[in-house]
Amino acid sequence: MDIFNVFTLFGGLAMFLFGMDIMGKALEKQAGNKLQTILAKMTDNPLKGFVLGMTVTAVIQSSSATTVMVVGFVNSGLMQLHQAVGVIMGSNVGTTVTSWILSLSGLQGDSFFIRLLNPSGFSPILALIGIILYMFCKGERTKGIGTILLGFALLMTGMETMSGAMAPLADMPSFQALFTKFEMPLLGMAFGAGLTALIQSSSASVGILQALSLTGGISCGSALPIILGQNIGTCVTAMISSIGANKSARRAAIVHLYFNIIGALLFMAVFYALNFFLQFQFLSMPVTPFLIAVIHTCFNVVATAVLLPFARGLEKLAYLTIPDHENPGKTEMLDERLLATPAVAVQNSRRQTNNMAELVRSNLLQAMSLTHKWDAKCADSVKENEDIIDAYEDKIGSYLIKLSGRDLTQEDSHEVSVLLHTISDFERIGDHACNIYESAQEIHDKQMVLSAEAWAELAVLESVIQDILDRTLNAFENNDLHLATKIEPLEQVVDDLVRSMRDRHIRRLRSGMCSIEGGFVLQDLLVSYERISDHCSNVAAAMVEVAEDKYDVHEYLDTLRNASEKFDERYEKYGHRYVLPEAAESKVD
Repeated sequence: MDIFNVFTLFGGLAMFLFGMDIMGKALEKQAGNKLQTILAKMTDNPLKGFVLGMTVTAVIQSSSATTVMVVGFVNSGLMQLHQAVGVIMGSNVGTTVTSWILSLSGLQGDSFFIRLLNPSGFSPILALIGIILYMFCKGERTKGIGTILLGFALLMTGMETMSGAMAPLADMPSFQALFTKFEMPLLGMAFGAGLTALIQSSSASVGILQALSLTGGISCGSALPIILGQNIGTCVTAMISSIGANKSARRAAIVHLYFNIIGALLFMAVFYALNFFLQFQFLSMPVTPFLIAVIHTCFNVVATAVLLPFARGLEKLAYLTIPDHENPGKTEMLDERLLATPAVAVQNSRRQTNNMAELVRSNLLQAMSLTHKWDAKCADSVKENEDIIDAYEDKIGSYLIKLSGRDLTQEDSHEVSVLLHTISDFERIGDHACNIYESAQEIHDKQMVLSAEAWAELAVLESVIQDILDRTLNAFENNDLHLATKIEPLEQVVDDLVRSMRDRHIRRLRSGMCSIEGGFVLQDLLVSYERISDHCSNVAAAMVEVAEDKYDVHEYLDTLRNASEKFDERYEKYGHRYVLPEAAESKVD
């Protein structure tokens, strides 16, 4: 083996790792909403968590990515530690799918079908199809499929290149002697763990071992402890990601480490104890990519079957390692670890924005109630909630800016755009809720008395404001574009009511029915309610415009008002529903 073989080996390794990386990211991107749906079905049942972890890992081809997501979920408070245990166990089984795919490289034979099943036979075909889909098709999903095919073809080509470069090693006594030393269980485990920790992917390190096995110079006895060590080494990624996280997230990473260490030690103890008595002959046989896949799968399945019933025990062990103190750690609203999985990060951003919107709704209703009956405790709650709403806007906005720089699907990109457009409107509604609270406080402190007519009119306006806010939030939270189109006619009704109430108030002032001081407060309330409806209109318009790949909200509103029969129909309907009291009108006249 000369220096050029070494160059070829590193070149093959680079292609292998790069191919695996782009294939995994493309699979993750294509999974998109499906991945979100799967992750939304987390339960307290460890068995269901196991299935969930296995499925997600099989889809995205990376147990490290799954465990990092789990750490992020726990740190964000979206998942409890006992839920994470089953998912972590499942991820270890899911990652074996990659080794089975790579095991096809070991197929040998002259039959057409056998040669076709070998990656050297079908990889060029997949690469050709992939480049055609990627370069000549316009659909995002089609391009994504092309990227997956190209990534797979590249990693298989890299594996073949590595195997070819390492072929001379089979005749080198030093190479055989080196791997003979790895038959010592602890040394083999240390090597496997170190290799996986270095490249931070058990799938990739198993693939490298499969490529090495094609030389015929590695025995099953040498490969077994290396594979066990590879499962331990994959924990490094989760451990690194847990740095700076809260205690629950660090415990999740510790559970992953304990599961793999305990599983490897138990498997090794039982296996080598049986070997002492039975003297397994296959240990001296040359290992193949297929046998590596079998060993990898058997270990993970057996370890999971043994330890899954003791999931609570692993959780308790994590608590003993990282005990509770006075400060349990801060739960992050939006964990940046999830940015590595954009589809999940978008889902989390949507969830937090929905929470923000619901807090805005609650705060507005509390502020409105204060105008009728002052309550000091309720007033304090409004002020506290306003600070939380401001924090929501700041954190979600910063997170979305970072997320927008990631490789997003068109659907996720639209979602990010909608969220960026709407969080400021929700925050402004929160500001106006605070303004209403201040008006209520002024009424209470100065013992102001508004006319019965003014209160009756405000009751109508408050009803329509509650209606438009409820419709807006329901449309937003359910992504209901049809409901969103109903917001603008209702906003126009609000404008008409406010205009009419101002006119009526001026008449009451002239007739001495209302005080000037009370008139200022009433004017402030009218401004706040009108602005709230404007922001509801902005949210609905952003939803519709972004969905249609348009971003001119003003053009949309003008078109809707001036060229829509539905708008006129709904406007008339809402106008009949919300009418100022006749009694107030007659007194003004």
